[in-house]
Amino acid sequence: MTTTANDAWEALLSAHAALIKRFAAEDIWQGLSMREYDVLYTLSKCPHPQRIGELHRHVLLSQPALSRLVDRLVERGLLCRHTDPADRRGVRLSLTAAGRDLQRQVGRRHARSVARALSGELDAGELRRLETICRKLAHDGPGTDKDPSS
Repeated sequence: MTTTANDAWEALLSAHAALIKRFAAEDIWQGLSMREYDVLYTLSKCPHPQRIGELHRHVLLSQPALSRLVDRLVERGLLCRHTDPADRRGVRLSLTAAGRDLQRQVGRRHARSVARALSGELDAGELRRLETICRKLAHDGPGTDKDPSS
């Protein structure tokens, strides 16, 4: 079971790396890095402004790197900071109108690119199974600390 699990992990990482490299090479980002887009996309899904710690749970960056990236996005007018009404010392982040517009423009192109890449290799049933498997692996509830050898 250990070999199978590690082979699956290696295949997952290889697929992720190949797709990210492919997507990063596309001319769709309008001056954004993929990490900057990830922050804009994550905030676009949030109904309310988010604290940086909340945002940090959803992006693959260290807290210091995320803070620097947020500073750059604020300077570019894509994000704004709000005083947290529940804790006046805290700050919440949200998209500006320009940030929301840019996220939508890039997002439409990226969604088409993802659809082309995945549907070019997988049929509809495989895509549904892939989604189910990935959602199961991403689940942070009971059972995430199970020993795969048991």
